[in-house]
Amino acid sequence: MDIKKTPAPTAPEAAADAVADTAAGTPAAPADTTVEGTPAAGAPADADASDDEAFEHAEDSAYDDDDEASAPQEHAGVGSAASAIVAAGLGLVALSGSWVSRVIAERQTLIGQIESANAATAKEKIAALYGDAWHMTALVNGVLSTLALLIAVFVLARPAFGAPGRVLPVWIRSVSWAAVALGLLGVLLFGLMYFDVLVPMPTAAE
Repeated sequence: MDIKKTPAPTAPEAAADAVADTAAGTPAAPADTTVEGTPAAGAPADADASDDEAFEHAEDSAYDDDDEASAPQEHAGVGSAASAIVAAGLGLVALSGSWVSRVIAERQTLIGQIESANAATAKEKIAALYGDAWHMTALVNGVLSTLALLIAVFVLARPAFGAPGRVLPVWIRSVSWAAVALGLLGVLLFGLMYFDVLVPMPTAAE
């Protein structure tokens, strides 16, 4: 039995057969396929990165706004603290005796010595030599106590006229209340001294 083998097609023949199949209507395989899940042509590949940058920019803007809003409050807190310390210092200086009141008292004593030469009675001499100087000392220290009281009251009342809900730190309120106490004590003490109620003027027999 004689069997004839069909020879395998050569490369040119295979290419010709493919062209013939295409011409006959067989659809050709697409040259470029798009894998599912890959971004389409022209789509931004860094969309997530842009979102992250926008979120970070928003956070930075919020932090900047918070810093700008807290700056005036911090400045106001520094002013209140300084005012409270000044008020307490004035109250303490007034009670212990200030240099200004001592200088004014010495000046008034010198004036009294000059005026006592023309004094007719012992009461007038005592008032000229001592009484006027004591009164000037009480007056100056009373003014300092009044200033301390007014500054301390201003510090305590300031939050009521500022931002709603703003509260002074505890130590500032404590110092302010101490200044209020010192100021009230000084005003009362020096007021009584000025009007010769606490320490009356000495008298001499005529």
